[in-house]
Amino acid sequence: MSRLSKKRLETPVAVTRSSLPPLEEYVDMLKPLWESAWLTNMGAYHEEFKEQLKRYMGVSNLELFVNGHMALELALQALELQGEVITTPFTFASTTHAIVRNGLEPVFCDIRSSDYTLDAGLLEKRITEKTCAIVPVHVYGNFCDVDQIGEIARRHGLMVIYDAAHAFGETLDGKGAGEFGDVSMFSFHATKVFHSIEGGAVAFRNDKLAGRLYELKNFGITGYERVEYVGANGKMNEFQAAMGLCNLRHVDQEIEKRQKLALRYRERLSGVPGIRLCAENPRVRSNYAYMPVVFDGYKKSRDQIFEQLAQYNIHARKYFYPCVNHYDCYRERFDERETPVAAQVSRQVLTLPLYADLEPDVVDLICDLVLE
Repeated sequence: MSRLSKKRLETPVAVTRSSLPPLEEYVDMLKPLWESAWLTNMGAYHEEFKEQLKRYMGVSNLELFVNGHMALELALQALELQGEVITTPFTFASTTHAIVRNGLEPVFCDIRSSDYTLDAGLLEKRITEKTCAIVPVHVYGNFCDVDQIGEIARRHGLMVIYDAAHAFGETLDGKGAGEFGDVSMFSFHATKVFHSIEGGAVAFRNDKLAGRLYELKNFGITGYERVEYVGANGKMNEFQAAMGLCNLRHVDQEIEKRQKLALRYRERLSGVPGIRLCAENPRVRSNYAYMPVVFDGYKKSRDQIFEQLAQYNIHARKYFYPCVNHYDCYRERFDERETPVAAQVSRQVLTLPLYADLEPDVVDLICDLVLE
């Protein structure tokens, strides 16, 4: 396939695009819903989806939710935590919001410049007598240092709740992302590698959490006439579960398509002075969720590249920018200067378009525009 000429594309290229199963496949899944009229409240598809995910992810305990944020927020509530939670400022708003909305105090730890995950070497400096848990994030699907984080957590008696929103389908040394920590949250938002339109899940070790998570996502109802907890409406509906079941059949092929595009980006952009790509971890089977590029001393700034691509109808994303501890809603409470690596990376990083149906010619055009 020949390269595209350098002219504005007629069809916008977004940073990501939802993968969809064949329409007929999804429509066939809907017919039983019309016959049963059971559209939500943990129906047949919900239960089938949960069981298939457990097998695919290699976990023994899993609960489904309406979205990833509600999954994380209710997981934190179910653990009945109090005090301070150490986390990263280099993440999506949901991570910190879930902590704060549970009445917990976020304590921000800086990140590693190699893969943008929480720097476990700085972790113990942030632990106090009020610390109750650690919420690290597998950023862009880059695994955190689960070994060191786990060792520190055990030594200090802390819970570890991974935000694994970016890590679905990934393994580290053959173990799935849901097998690390006490709890791992996954997002099935439409922009993710795998999605159920909206949706989320929590994988967890403690069997006793199953009942509590189920009840909390159903308003705290524990019996026909009994409500014991202040819960929420966090239930995944049958249409979401049907989409999840369809997409689960195709997710491995979707990841293979993403891999080819990611390798093309790396071939074109690796070794260029001023351009930094994430370090690859040979222990990880990646899902190729994102293509982050850091412009550090490059001939053009991140913002200039962002604007130049937009002129060609190519829409990259400053992801994550700004850092959470520099949000308007948190700026009076926290200082991003306490996490200088995260602050710098947030000002330099640009995630380039990457999705299964992206044309290789478009990848080459993007690289041409970045490199010219």
